Amino acid sequence: MATGGDSAGGAQRPLLVLGKIAEILNAFTLRQPSLTLREIQQATGLPQSTVQRLVTNLVAHGFLDRADDRFRLGVQMAYWGAAAGKDLDVLGVVNPVLKDLRDATGETACFFRVEGEHRVCVAVAETHHALRRTMSVGDIAPITVGSSGRVLLAWNPGLAERVLDAELPRLTESTVTDRDELHRLIRQTAAEGYAITVGERVDGASGLAAPVFDSAADLLGAVMVHGPTLRMPYEKCVEWVDVLVEHAERITRALGGRHPS
Repeated sequence: MATGGDSAGGAQRPLLVLGKIAEILNAFTLRQPSLTLREIQQATGLPQSTVQRLVTNLVAHGFLDRADDRFRLGVQMAYWGAAAGKDLDVLGVVNPVLKDLRDATGETACFFRVEGEHRVCVAVAETHHALRRTMSVGDIAPITVGSSGRVLLAWNPGLAERVLDAELPRLTESTVTDRDELHRLIRQTAAEGYAITVGERVDGASGLAAPVFDSAADLLGAVMVHGPTLRMPYEKCVEWVDVLVEHAERITRALGGRHPS
């Protein structure tokens, strides 16, 4: 006969309160890093009294920080996340998420990092479509061109200033080479949390990208979906923004990262 927390099969039943705590912590995202009690209750669907009780305890133990009537993930969480990710294989986290993103959109998903004043592809999940815009690990492109480059510049102002001081390469008729316009687009990317480009690096190709951050809230890289504009017109890219950002957030969370405050 099972006793205590053991089921008939001998497996321990999960504590219900841990599930509720997880729901509360998962309510905080890169787009909504700060929430009120009411917003937490609406996001989780938990009773108001339960939310108030659990949030009070989460603040007391450092899981959440409070400023006036708003709450955000606590600094202690970043400390634990950094310890968990110390020996973490970044690509081991990135690659499965890219495959999920590829399957969700049907298009090639990539991960880019800064290399000097360029961007380099470090992971790819290739589309299954026969018609594709080929991208391979190790491919290097100008950082001033394309959606992933715009994301990498949006959270790296020092690099943005350096590359915008130099001559901007033109790869297609749609490439942005006006410095003031590119400054504006970089600011827009930082404000919106993603970038969409059509035909800037390759004629007839589109891309949308979102940032990934580490435990110090520094930019780690950019997740991008790209493919032929025939299948990815601007309107389709807009439809995929939430899917893209969700997958970028998955990587950030898995690596113990957090969005800059």
